[in-house]
Order: sequence, then structure tokens, then C-alpha cells
Amino acid sequence: MSTTLDLHSHSDASEDSRAPVEAYLNWIKLRRAELPLDGIVLTEHRQFNREADYRPLEDKFGVMVLRASEVETNYGHMLVFGVNDDILARFDFANIRLDAQTLIDEVAKMGGLVVPCHPGRPNIGLCEHYETQPPLGNVVAVEVLNGGSRKGEDERSIELVRRYGYRAVGGSDSHLVSLIGLCATRFDADIRSIDGLVAQLRSGEYQPVDFRPRRKPVPHAVAVETR
Repeated sequence: MSTTLDLHSHSDASEDSRAPVEAYLNWIKLRRAELPLDGIVLTEHRQFNREADYRPLEDKFGVMVLRASEVETNYGHMLVFGVNDDILARFDFANIRLDAQTLIDEVAKMGGLVVPCHPGRPNIGLCEHYETQPPLGNVVAVEVLNGGSRKGEDERSIELVRRYGYRAVGGSDSHLVSLIGLCATRFDADIRSIDGLVAQLRSGEYQPVDFRPRRKPVPHAVAVETR
């Protein structure tokens, strides 16, 4: 049984988003044919709400809600999956100058996983930082499909994967209800928890999927599905 998740989304808990979680889930439920998502991951900017309980909404709409975070580092923005008390005690997610290599290495030791997001984006993406700094170690995967990408950004991300052999994921980076699920990741396993998601991200048994309106094809450095 496979699982399709939007790994990158922002609710109204993020300062630049106007999307309530309930509205996201309702949108997905009403558009199952175009958006065959099993769940979303809330990656709020520079924070992690450990107290949030979305189980009533999951039951109401039949869509899983997992929690992660998007943080800022000296190599750009990164998604932190598997956030736990040890990680929160070690890192101040509000710090916009986190050291990327330290974050990647220590989060992994504490049971989580760090995924650089929108690497092709100017200023805040990994590609630009690789032009002036050495490549990072222990990177498992990067986000090659991002629903908010401008022309050429996803192509830069795909070239990064081709060059360094990273695995590839997709996420909408949604800040508006109508943008949820435009890009996602399809896993070969049945995922039911954030720990299960982290395990599957390490496994490599997944691929990015693109639910955006059909665009001009890009070079297939990774297996990217479109609809």
C-alpha cells in the first residue's frame, strides 16, 4: 500500500500564510480526483507546535496531518522531520542563522531527518550556496518539486540531484488553501506517523509527484510523476 503526502505546507500558524488547517483538509476532500493525497505535513516557519492535536480534523476529513518545521540556515531553508524534545532542546528554530551541517548531523542522531527545500530558489536555496560553500555531508534527500517554484527553479533542483546523487521529494510549499497538494511525494509504504515518515525518507522508496497543470517537460534526472 502506497502513501502520498504533501511534505511542505504552511497553515495560518506561519506569519505569511492565511490557510487554516481545516480549510486545507476540506479542499483535499472535495478534490480527491485531482489531489489523491493521504495526508499533509505542516512545516511552519521557525517553530514547532508540540501541543497541536489534529486528530478530530483527521477523523472528519479522512486526511492525515503530520507536523514538522521549516528552519533557516547558512545554506538556506530546510525542513526538519521527526522533531522531538531532544531536537527542540538542542536547536532554537527561531534562529535564522542555524549551522546547516550541525543541524543535519545532530538531528539525524536524535532520530529526525533534515531535507533542504526549494534548493533552486535564489538566496534561500541550496544551489546558490553551493556556489560559494562546500557541499554538505549526510544529505539524504532534497525537495526537487515545489509548488511555489518560479520558472527554472525546479530544473536547478533536478540538476542538483543529478550531480550529487540525492534522493528527491516534492511538496506544495502552500500558503493558500487552493495551492495545497500541487506537488507531493509518493511512498511505497503505508505511513501512519511522523516516525514512519522519517523511516521511509531514509529508505529511499519514494518519488516526487506533480499535480500542477501540465507544463513543458523537464529533463528526467529523477523519476517524477505527473498527472
